[in-house]
Amino acid sequence: MNTSSTLALKNETKTVNFKKYLLRGCIAGLFLLPLVWMDLQTYLTLMVAGLSLGMLIFLIASGLTLIFGLMDVLNLAHAAFFAFGAYAGYSILNLLNPLGWVETGSFLQSIISLGLALLVAALVGGILGFITEKLVIKKVYGDHLMQILVTVGVSFVIVEILKIIWGVNDEVVPMPMGFSGSSIVFGVFIEHFRVVAIVIGLMVYAGLQLILKKTKIGIIVRAGVENQEIVQATGYNISLIFTLIFAAGAALAAVGGTMMGIFNQAVDPYMGDQFLIFALIVVIIGGMGSVTGSFVGAIIVGLAFNYFAYLAPKLALGVNFMIMAIILLIRPKGLFGKD
Repeated sequence: MNTSSTLALKNETKTVNFKKYLLRGCIAGLFLLPLVWMDLQTYLTLMVAGLSLGMLIFLIASGLTLIFGLMDVLNLAHAAFFAFGAYAGYSILNLLNPLGWVETGSFLQSIISLGLALLVAALVGGILGFITEKLVIKKVYGDHLMQILVTVGVSFVIVEILKIIWGVNDEVVPMPMGFSGSSIVFGVFIEHFRVVAIVIGLMVYAGLQLILKKTKIGIIVRAGVENQEIVQATGYNISLIFTLIFAAGAALAAVGGTMMGIFNQAVDPYMGDQFLIFALIVVIIGGMGSVTGSFVGAIIVGLAFNYFAYLAPKLALGVNFMIMAIILLIRPKGLFGKD
């Protein structure tokens, strides 16, 4: 390698390193900037609230990451899966509530009630995703415009089904007794269900990382993303695997819907639309196909939204678009996107 090539390589490396440090500085600023305007206890209270919101957003964004990032499918029906899961979880809690297992239940009964609601939501979302992929998505692989059109159509259909089954009015979701209320820890106000949301978000992230990086199915999935023909030639049914990935993504969206329904203590047929915007921002910030990127992006979005909702409410949503724009200017493929 000649001297000019070596110098060019060094300069390119310095530029890449500078961008990385600048990006990390921007991220650190999101955590530290609010300290300028508020006391430490208020800051920590908002931080816990932001982390819990981030974990709830991550649940829907993680499913979108699997479908959008790994399968290259623009699935705008994801919001409808989210809403359907919310109603499925609500129905289970509503059935258990008269038995004394939800609003008046013990801590153990609350755990079981929440577990059953999340399990049913995941099953319903998975089945709905499986059917959608087989009947609709399979016919439009590789055509992003058609994917947008057909998934918007699927979303409309699912929303109408929700209205037929549960009606058009908002429904009140009972909060499990064991997770209701709040505590003050060292002056920091912490709602119990926010802690539950953080724990479940961490569990989902750890589970996805374990499956994708440490199991055979995860290796096959990642290989299939890189080269479907080779995986198919080795004897694996890549078509079935992609169907299962789509179903898993829908199941995660449904779990997120149930968690958000309990968090807001209300569900409505259009509840998924606003959170789809957050999920898309998270996936773009984190980088396509990166679960870790979605996890970090969700935390950034959750924290930024809560900080600005307190400091400047009118900027709460807009600030996340600004963060996304800054990150894309510095790193077009997102924080953890592959170069």
